[in-house]
Amino acid sequence: QVQLVESGGGLVQPGGSLRLSCAASGIIFSLNPMEWYRQAPGKERELVAVITSGGSANYADFVKGRFTISRDNHKNMVYLQMTGLKPEDTAVYYCNVYATNYWGKGTLVTVSS
Repeated sequence: QVQLVESGGGLVQPGGSLRLSCAASGIIFSLNPMEWYRQAPGKERELVAVITSGGSANYADFVKGRFTISRDNHKNMVYLQMTGLKPEDTAVYYCNVYATNYWGKGTLVTVSS
């Protein structure tokens, strides 16, 4: 059974930083590209970043230069380091196994002063 558990969300002031984590189980983690998505209130879920099994990353334009996705294949973990946070980054953040319908419950990030 595939399980994804996100953590690390919270309330942060504009310009602040957070590091999200996602623990994966039930898959051969090292073989799977992983993604972070987010869904803001009243909006559709959108792709934030993707990382290949080998560690190559791609980002949505709205987070380029501010967010960094990484992974630890030994720990079955994927991370999202977020810096320069803006109020428009407020959303529930989800990790996802690429090209699957496996989702965690998400972690809420609120950027507000």
